[in-house]
Amino acid sequence: VTTIEAKEIISVAQRNNVKLMLGYTLRFNKAFGKIKDDLENGLIGDVENAHATYISSGPFFHRAEGYSPVPVPDWWFNTQYTGGGVLIDLGCHVINLMRWFFGEIVDIKAYFGHRFKMDFEDSAMCLAKFSSGSVAVINVGWFSQQYALRIDLLGSVRNVSVEHMPQSQVTTAFQMLTRGVTNFYQPHLDELQYFVDCLIGDAAPSPSGEDGLRDLEAISKAYKNVIRLE
Repeated sequence: VTTIEAKEIISVAQRNNVKLMLGYTLRFNKAFGKIKDDLENGLIGDVENAHATYISSGPFFHRAEGYSPVPVPDWWFNTQYTGGGVLIDLGCHVINLMRWFFGEIVDIKAYFGHRFKMDFEDSAMCLAKFSSGSVAVINVGWFSQQYALRIDLLGSVRNVSVEHMPQSQVTTAFQMLTRGVTNFYQPHLDELQYFVDCLIGDAAPSPSGEDGLRDLEAISKAYKNVIRLE
C-alpha cells in the first residue's frame, strides 16, 4: 500500500462510517505496554536514545515462531505489490511502536542490506529522530533463522530492556490439546477483543488508519534517505 492508496482507504472508511484499525500486535504485548505506561508516568525520564531490533528468517525460510504462511505466496517477492522488503514488512511494526512511545518522526535515514541479492532489502537499519527529541536505531532483518524482538531504552532516570520470546513448544502443545489452536498468541486475541469492543461500544479504535499512514510516510522517507557505505 502506498501513501496515496492509504489516504484513499482512510477516506473511503470515513465516508462510509467504517471503523478502521491497523493490526499492530506489539501494542497489545503487555511488556511493551508497560514501557508506554512507565514513559507516561516519568519512570524512565527523558529517553536519549532507543534501540529496536526485530529479526526473523522472513519469506526465505519457515519462520521459527510459525507466524508466516507456508508456502510463502509469490506476491511477497514482488515489490510492485509489497512496496519494498523487510522495512515495510517488519519495520512498520517497530516504527509504529516507537511512534507510540516518542511521538512523530521528524527525520529518518536508512541503510539497506541485500544479502540474498533480491530486488528488495532483506535487512535495514534506520536512524530516526522523534518530535520528543528521542533518537532511535531501528534494526530489522530477514537474514536469521533465530527470531529476535528486543527494545532497549536509555533514559535520564533509568534504562529499560524488554525482549519478546515466542512461546515454548510445551505451551503450544498444551493449547493445541485444550483449545484446538496451534498458533495461539495472547496479544492477537487481546487485539481482536479490543476491536470487537470498539465496534460494540461505537468507539474509535487505535492504532487508526491515520497511524498506518504516518508509518508509511516515515518508511517512504527512509527509502528516499538512503545511507550508502562503501
